[in-house]
Amino acid sequence: MNVKRTLVIGDIHSGLKALQQVLKRAAVTPKEKLIFLGDYVDGWSEAVETVNFLIQLKKTHNCVFIRGNHDELCLEWLREGKDNPLWLQHGGGATLASYDKADNATKNAHIVFYENLQNYHLDSENRLFLHAGFTNLKGVDYEYFSQSFYWDRTLWELARSLNPDLDKNSPNYPKRLLHYKEIFIGHTPISKTAVVEPKRAANVWNIDTGAAFKGALSMLDVANKKFWQSDSVQTFYPDERGRN
Repeated sequence: MNVKRTLVIGDIHSGLKALQQVLKRAAVTPKEKLIFLGDYVDGWSEAVETVNFLIQLKKTHNCVFIRGNHDELCLEWLREGKDNPLWLQHGGGATLASYDKADNATKNAHIVFYENLQNYHLDSENRLFLHAGFTNLKGVDYEYFSQSFYWDRTLWELARSLNPDLDKNSPNYPKRLLHYKEIFIGHTPISKTAVVEPKRAANVWNIDTGAAFKGALSMLDVANKKFWQSDSVQTFYPDERGRN
């Protein structure tokens, strides 16, 4: 009997073609659990198509959708007309252009999708999944500012700065990292210029391999750490800049 896999997917940034390729390469079936780490839009030209695809995928697959900072920015624009200039410079312009072709029913369905994203997901094996990080030393249940879940970069910075030989029982070991068996994040690209593999630092796995730029979209099996990647996402959209 086939064992169900739990597969975690990094930041997509409207790269629908790359997502479809990596799902095919991993031979994903409805038996598996798919955890998406956020940032579904802002980058390539298929923002509307990407969210449409994810909405349909949830009807046939066991999906968990985490909230990314770009998703929240897009929601603010859809719901309140906020078009933050910095958002437009960092992929929002392509998203606006994509939504220009969408009808109101589609926009309303997407608002519901964005509003129902989760800030984090904690599974039965005490593995934590979230877009960016958290700052409270006691863990995610005690976080003061929910925006940290999709904006923070200090968690990955902290994990990378640790001496690999530092014992977990040391009083100097960061308390933030002791609450969870493993933590899976996106948000901070490992590389913007090349295809690279997902990376571990301490017990934190970064799955953002730069799909918004010149990297690939990655999917990781959380149990055995086998991973699959798309081609460089830029190759699917040769006439576009993405977030480059």
